[in-house]
Amino acid sequence: MSDEVPLDPGSPRARFAAEMRRLREAAQLSQTAVAARLGCTQTQVSRLEGGSRTPSKSDAERLDLLFGPSGSTYFVDLRQHIVARHGGPIWFMSWAQEVEPFALVMRSWDPLLVPGLLQTESYARHVLSYSARMAPGELEERVQARMQRRKVLDKEDPPLFTALIDEGVLRRRVGGPEVMREQLDHLMEIVQRPAISVQVVDPQCMAGMSGAFMIAELPNGQPDTIHADSSVQGQVTTEYEFVVSVRNQYEAIRRSAYPEHMSLKMIEEARQGWT
Repeated sequence: MSDEVPLDPGSPRARFAAEMRRLREAAQLSQTAVAARLGCTQTQVSRLEGGSRTPSKSDAERLDLLFGPSGSTYFVDLRQHIVARHGGPIWFMSWAQEVEPFALVMRSWDPLLVPGLLQTESYARHVLSYSARMAPGELEERVQARMQRRKVLDKEDPPLFTALIDEGVLRRRVGGPEVMREQLDHLMEIVQRPAISVQVVDPQCMAGMSGAFMIAELPNGQPDTIHADSSVQGQVTTEYEFVVSVRNQYEAIRRSAYPEHMSLKMIEEARQGWT
């Protein structure tokens, strides 16, 4: 049985695999010979060339030393794109790479789940495990990519982040009681930071029925940017009319949100119920 998996020919994973094979063959090296230089097995080299194994950082660095000119970071850079893409679908990467790390203020609404930036690792793993058609090993890569995103809140000067979540999120079982207790403990801890606010929204609020979204305010006069989810595909846009519409929707939802001190109490009560 082949180790190869169907790949998008233009994807970083496909380019990494194809270029590795091309350069190895041009150098007249066997997979076994390359494996010896990478410190792995011939089977692992075969999987790298077939696209079914995600290269490690050391794999990429050693391939640059083996095949590239002095100082080359070709394979290292491709690996970065491979790992980044596992943080979500292609359309989402413009948000994760170009908006989120630079935002001054972020506001989010989530009717179904704890927002990604506030998820614990175990909660995120259970959420992402339901994604369809993942290659072997991709789940852990996507989990780690999500954990990497959380670092934007750990910066010395983090963005102001306000999360509105539906009350049902606190009682929606994700992974089981232990996972839920850990997740709600994390929420109670992180809202102690001055830059982070979480407000629970009355489940009878109808304004947020259309789905989750985030609003980012950027520096230097850049336009506000919206990331909105749908059941098929999300959207990232700065289109003025769309931004205004989502801002108005956010304000309508916020009017149904409980004050922060009440929201914290609701989180604590929900946490006690996960036994």
